[in-house]
Amino acid sequence: MRRSVWILGLILMSAAACAQSVNVEQERNALMALDRDWSQTTKDMNKFISYYAPDATAHPPGMSSATGSAAIMDAFMKMSAVPGFSLQWTPVRAEVGAAGDIGYTVGTYEASANGASEKGKYVVVWKKQSDGTWKVKEDIFNADAAGGPPSKEVVVAANGLTWSDAPPALPAGAKMAVVSGDPGKPQLFAIRVQLPSGYKIAPHWHPTDEHVTVLSGTFSLGMGEKFDQAGLKDLSAGGYASMPAEMRHFATTKGATTIQVDGMGPFAVNYVNPADDPSKKK
Repeated sequence: MRRSVWILGLILMSAAACAQSVNVEQERNALMALDRDWSQTTKDMNKFISYYAPDATAHPPGMSSATGSAAIMDAFMKMSAVPGFSLQWTPVRAEVGAAGDIGYTVGTYEASANGASEKGKYVVVWKKQSDGTWKVKEDIFNADAAGGPPSKEVVVAANGLTWSDAPPALPAGAKMAVVSGDPGKPQLFAIRVQLPSGYKIAPHWHPTDEHVTVLSGTFSLGMGEKFDQAGLKDLSAGGYASMPAEMRHFATTKGATTIQVDGMGPFAVNYVNPADDPSKKK
C-alpha cells in the first residue's frame, strides 16, 4: 500500500514538474513573432498555406468555411484573384494555455481590392503539433463596417446614373454605372454596363454568382474555356442569364448593348487565359 502511494506521489510530482516547465510568456512571444512572420507571406500562397494545420478551418467573411489545406488555398486564391488585392494584418495580443499546446492571437487587418479598402479584426487559434511547431487551427476574421444589402429601398432614375469607364479588367470601350451597393465590397450590388457593337469579352469567370439582364441591344453569351462563335446564344432586351461562381463564359454584342449585372461583391473578372486580361497589357 505504501509503495502504491509513493509511486502515485511520484507520478503527480512529475506531472506538476512538466506543467511548470512550460514557459507561457515565451510561448506567447513565439506566437506573436510567428503571426508577424505569417503576415509577410501573402504574396507566396504556398508559404502562406504552410502556416495552417492539415485539418485547419478558415472562416472568411461572405464565404463558406473552408477545411483542409486544399479548400483553404482555393478560398484564398479566389480572394487574391480580385484585381488590386492586398492584405496586411498586425497581431496585437497572444494568449497561451497553461499546458503550452494551444493558444490564440488577435489583431487587426486591412484588405484592398478593386480600388476599395476594408478594415477589420481577426482571431486565430493556434495548436502545437507533434513536432513542436505551432500551426493555425481556426482562422476567423470580419470587417469593422457592416456589409450586406441596402437598408432601404433603392430608386434611381435613368438620368440619375453616373457613367464612367468600366474597370480596366474589362476591354476598353465599356461604360459602367453603379445602381446600388458597392461592387468593390462583399455586399449585394447592381451595376449597369454599356457595351459598343462588336464588343468581345474573352473566356473568364467571377468569384461569386452573377446575374445578367439585357436592357437593350443583343448580348451573345457562351459557356466554356474557349471562345466558340458557334456556342454563343443571343439574348435580346429582357433576356436573362445566371452564372454560378467560377462558371467559365464568354460574350460579345450585336449592336450597342446595355446590361445590368446583379450579385454579391466584390465584383471581379478573372480570365481563363491571363494574357486576355486588358489590365495586364501595356
